[in-house]
Amino acid sequence: MHLYQNVPVVHKTGLRNQRNRAQCWISPPRQVIENQQQQEEHLIKPQKLINPILASSQRRTLHQELIFCHKQGMLPRKKPELQRVLENKSREQLRRRELALQPRSDLEVKLRRRRQKIQLHELEERKWREGLTNVPEFVRVRQSLKHVPHSS
Repeated sequence: MHLYQNVPVVHKTGLRNQRNRAQCWISPPRQVIENQQQQEEHLIKPQKLINPILASSQRRTLHQELIFCHKQGMLPRKKPELQRVLENKSREQLRRRELALQPRSDLEVKLRRRRQKIQLHELEERKWREGLTNVPEFVRVRQSLKHVPHSS
């Protein structure tokens, strides 16, 4: 960094010179610029390394062929995976809505009623078993014994 580079000149004259402040910059002396150029001549300037993959002729020909095929429209247009999944989901939802709007056949109605009865029966059985677990043990044992008529 040089001492004289981009240093504004400060005027103490007041408001009338504020417009000219942006234009008043001191330029570095000519001798400083010449010294800097002489120092840069002796330095080795870095160069960008060549990527062997990008420089290979096979890769370049393949890339050119792909570009040509794409321009001609010969390549299949593949969608991203996320877009395909979202389209499949929306198609599935549309199919379900259409099925829900169609009237059900007699067989479907009967199967649905039977399934509801079975579920209701299973629910009642679960409640009955839960009721048995809350009953003391001696009551459960007594209920499991066969009732023998008393002979007197």
